[in-house]
Amino acid sequence: MVRDEQRHFVLGANYWPATRAMYWWQDFDAAEVSADLSRMAAGGMSHVRVFLLWEEFQPAPDIVSPAALRCLVRLADIAAEHGVSIMPTLFCGHMSGINWLPGWVLGPAREYVRFRFPVWSGGHQLTAGIRNWYADREIIRAQQLQCREVARALAGHPAIWAYDLGNESSNCVLPPDRNAARSWLEIMVGEIKQYGGDCPVTLGMHAEDLENDRHLWPQDAALWCDWLCMHGYPFYLAWVDDPGDVRVLPFLGLLTRWLGGKPVLFEEFGAPSRPMLPPYPDESELLRYKCRLWDEAKVATYYQQALELLCRAGMTGAMAWSYGDYHPSLWDRPPLRENPHERHFGLFRHDGSPKPAVQAISEFAGRLAAGLGPAVDQLATGWLRGEDPERYYQSPQTELPRLYRKYCDVRSEK
Repeated sequence: MVRDEQRHFVLGANYWPATRAMYWWQDFDAAEVSADLSRMAAGGMSHVRVFLLWEEFQPAPDIVSPAALRCLVRLADIAAEHGVSIMPTLFCGHMSGINWLPGWVLGPAREYVRFRFPVWSGGHQLTAGIRNWYADREIIRAQQLQCREVARALAGHPAIWAYDLGNESSNCVLPPDRNAARSWLEIMVGEIKQYGGDCPVTLGMHAEDLENDRHLWPQDAALWCDWLCMHGYPFYLAWVDDPGDVRVLPFLGLLTRWLGGKPVLFEEFGAPSRPMLPPYPDESELLRYKCRLWDEAKVATYYQQALELLCRAGMTGAMAWSYGDYHPSLWDRPPLRENPHERHFGLFRHDGSPKPAVQAISEFAGRLAAGLGPAVDQLATGWLRGEDPERYYQSPQTELPRLYRKYCDVRSEK
């Protein structure tokens, strides 16, 4: 298993099973998982990010589910059989427009922090607040337990690549201040390092963590994480004019590396495509979509360009969002009922057939294996010369678009 991310550009995907989505830990199907990982490996994807749905893995603050841990170990065994490395993401948490949380993390809305995403817990959408797990000692102890038990269960397993401490967690709660965030990171990373054999640890940050001061900066994550992560989708960003502007991806990665001073994995990118299998959305349903659907061929071109630019920018790797389109049997369940565009982000169609984007990834993987990948541009951060990373968060909503314009201007001059 490759661990030197500085020398090797990682190609991978984020994974939820097409027929089970966020419900797969309740009904783990080893045969389906094996078929999915086999498809990804054949398509040139050697690394897979998976998500430990918090409610399934920790139904109570003092209990980590033995059944869920057994499924996780089985997943790791299957991954090893296919030569795939996995990165479990703990405390999940925010996913596809919904905050999936155990009931014991919630409290009365009038007493706890609320955020803009709906909360799903115990099979129901709730009007509830979220206790701040960067400051609440009971929840911090519970998170330590999850880190400890997961790391113990997987310690020394050949398929384990790294751990991620959360998926876009600032969409759930914000640390009360940077000191709380740093303390939390130190505690959680320490637990995994102690019980997981010093396995690498990172944190799934996204573009909104650069758009606003959310009290956890790349500088803070870099104090404890082995590398940094960034997620980016130009069609979600108000300061980007073109929803298909692939330049946004290396820009966000380079900005994160500049701020944090550590290597960056581009952990999420992708685009939804118009379905080639029924059922097809009608015009009235398309009005509910939060972004447009692209032609499959255009998505493949987007992937080609993104991989080229991210590799040239010196990212340690890139991970597609996501493995597969979700089966129509799930479309009336959260999060696909509320966020229908999320149905169609897959590299594979819901019947398992590959979209053209898989070929784009496979061809890029072949170039890398043959030593023909793009050379890293050692001058990629020249546009940041004279800028001060410590001043960035004084006005991130101004600085981010300003720096993007500067980045694009410099690129256009080459």
